[in-house]
Amino acid sequence: MQAGGYATRPESSAWPDHQRRLHILQVIKCLGYGGAERLLVDMVASGDRQAFDYQVAYVLTAEDALVPAIADGGTPVHSLGSRGNWDFRWMTRLRTLILDGRFDVVHFHLPYTVALGRLVVASIPRPKRPAIVYTEHSQWDKMAVLIRGLNRAFIGLDQSLIVISETARDALPRALQHDARVIVHGIDLSRSESLLAHRAEVRSEVRAELGIREGEVVVLTVANLRSEKGYDVLLDAARLIEDRGLPVRFVAVGRGPLEEQLREQHRQLGLGERFQFLGPRQDVLNLMIGSDIFVLASRIEGLPVVLMEATSVGMAIVGTAVGAVPRVIRDGVDGLIVPPERADELADALEKVISDPEMRERFARGAKTRSPMFDLASASREIEGIYRELAEANR
Repeated sequence: MQAGGYATRPESSAWPDHQRRLHILQVIKCLGYGGAERLLVDMVASGDRQAFDYQVAYVLTAEDALVPAIADGGTPVHSLGSRGNWDFRWMTRLRTLILDGRFDVVHFHLPYTVALGRLVVASIPRPKRPAIVYTEHSQWDKMAVLIRGLNRAFIGLDQSLIVISETARDALPRALQHDARVIVHGIDLSRSESLLAHRAEVRSEVRAELGIREGEVVVLTVANLRSEKGYDVLLDAARLIEDRGLPVRFVAVGRGPLEEQLREQHRQLGLGERFQFLGPRQDVLNLMIGSDIFVLASRIEGLPVVLMEATSVGMAIVGTAVGAVPRVIRDGVDGLIVPPERADELADALEKVISDPEMRERFARGAKTRSPMFDLASASREIEGIYRELAEANR
């Protein structure tokens, strides 16, 4: 396997066609540190390798941070070589890959990829054409207008539509809701349990690295630096918290196109070391264990992976009432839910949790009880059941 090239798989003559492993191609726009991307990595890693032969392709060649996580597990990864949204050469490369790979199912993730990828699959002669599965990770009505139009026009080419939450299904056009299948994607809960077995040690190491002082409460957020994640609102809320003299440190994990703008806002607000941008990190679970409160100030969400992770280690959570967040976090039980765009209400909610250790502990216990909702193994088996059904129907 080599990212940037094609790693085709020799067909084994030892497998009769009706018994051979099903060939599944997962296609996504990029393999950077996004929620959908991390879900794909975990889903492939947990797949039934005796029954399924997985490969992964991604469009934007520069966004490859998660390629090693897939490749190290033995799954071939293909860069389709696009340098940007308007570089459509990836479509020709995808067609070649599908024809060479004899795939039974192509599973698309994220709107841009499926909007154009469907057309690629449709151009393949019927005897060689794989089934199409699409997973909607966010909310249909939040797509760019052009991409939404393409999706609406050609979604009839799909054999299966998956959504990751009831909220995502509710956002679909009414005509599509009946056929959409809700599968709550999950995370590998064993990772969290393994770290929690050494909680004190992990927590001590993280707080030492970050320079956290005795008595400081750490508020962590994990999100790409994009408008929909509401970092500008969170920075304003952090300033309000700082003005109230609370012993708190904000820590942000992620990267994105608004980094320079947000750092300038940070400078103008005079937050200094009270709000740290760490950039992308691969030890998010460790950072969660080392922190006290998880905050998500998003304007738009589907079902955030980081929310699943925060529940898995038992964190008190403060989030905004967007997407599936209010369905996962019960206001006043597992955390506090506030309206988006309201720095004042976000600051007030954070102040309550920062100032009340017993409330933090109660919310943390409540969040931990929610984590079994996000069972990766269960989601993987359900999706693989769909692959089997479609492959059998195509035969």
